[in-house]
Amino acid sequence: MSAADLARLQFAATTSIHWLFVILTMGLVPIVAIMHTRAAYTRDPAKRAVRERMTRFWGQLYVINYAVGIVTGLVMEFQFGLSWSGLSKFAGNVFGAPLALETLIAFFAESTFLGMWIFGWGRLPRGVHVTLIWLTALTAYASGFWILVANGFLQHPVGYEVRGGVAYLTDFGALLTNANAQMALAHLTLGALTTGGVFVAGISAWHFARGTEETELFRGSLRLGVWVSMLASFFVIIVGQMQMPVIERTQPMKAAVLHNSGVAEQQARMVKEFGPGNYVPWQDWVRDSMDLMSVIGNTVSTITFIAVFLLWKDWLVRWRPLAYLMTAMIPFPFIASVGGWIVREVGRQPWLVYGHVKVEDAVSHVSRASLAASCTVFVAIFVALAVVNWTLIARFARRGPDATQLGATEPLVEERQTVLSF
Repeated sequence: MSAADLARLQFAATTSIHWLFVILTMGLVPIVAIMHTRAAYTRDPAKRAVRERMTRFWGQLYVINYAVGIVTGLVMEFQFGLSWSGLSKFAGNVFGAPLALETLIAFFAESTFLGMWIFGWGRLPRGVHVTLIWLTALTAYASGFWILVANGFLQHPVGYEVRGGVAYLTDFGALLTNANAQMALAHLTLGALTTGGVFVAGISAWHFARGTEETELFRGSLRLGVWVSMLASFFVIIVGQMQMPVIERTQPMKAAVLHNSGVAEQQARMVKEFGPGNYVPWQDWVRDSMDLMSVIGNTVSTITFIAVFLLWKDWLVRWRPLAYLMTAMIPFPFIASVGGWIVREVGRQPWLVYGHVKVEDAVSHVSRASLAASCTVFVAIFVALAVVNWTLIARFARRGPDATQLGATEPLVEERQTVLSF
């Protein structure tokens, strides 16, 4: 493999794994915020207690995913300078600003609000406490917005001028309103909500299938998860199709590959405009990823639509195969979201900054041995973190609300039983 291939493999692997954390974080936090709001403003003490335990249970799974995921995010921006110095040299003055804002929001504002929410149980007024989790949700999506603003510039450069071979930002408003960023944000938001909804519904259904005493808690969670995933999965398909005119206008080669028509014509046009070279991306990767994403999106949308009606009289969980089907769907949105990123990133190859910088021209002057070593180490660490994350989530999800430590003000059930045994 060449140095460029190793650099691409490293960034693709680490970004894909990091994305699995991000999509669940963004999908869970608004659901947890809804649960907390309902708990805080429920007058019936019994219902309020159930909804508070519900918030703490799902909130703990969210915190685990966020804590492990934020570690993987630290590596992303360093790779721009270490492996892709050509990109930083040309476009650093433009996309450096949104990346810096994303860092400030994700690693300072979002972490601060979340930390205050975690340690605010029983210590803060309920209005302040609820506001903190909504601020956490808001900053999570603001962080995603700034990432897509930076990525949108790579997909379709706007609001800049080139002086001496370097791009300089001239219109910040154009950068913010870039159609490649705006439509992607809508698609991302709905995809994240689909992921979070399926995750909540799947785990809740699993507890019903295995037999649970927490029927009220998991019934409420199941209903919320099914409704959120049904609505989000329906609209994510629509918004996904709405991106096609933008792609056709800004990246005609990607559109030709997706339509499987006119690829040769676009190749000839780009050779004439940019000079000799192969401007066709990996067609099988792009089309297969698009097909996979479409099939999964339609499958999830159909199943969750049916599941909404089966919620009546608990039909969804009375028949165990249906409950296990909801659980089996948990990985589907993650797979679809990775497929979406493959379409977005691989589909614009060979460009790193569309129409300006090719991938092969942006790679840093680093030896193949160094890139091979860093690629191996980073991918191994990221895979290990992903395994740790999902092991912890699965363990606490199986144990249920009794094992929840978030917001606990008294010993856990197991600890109380140990004390009583003496």
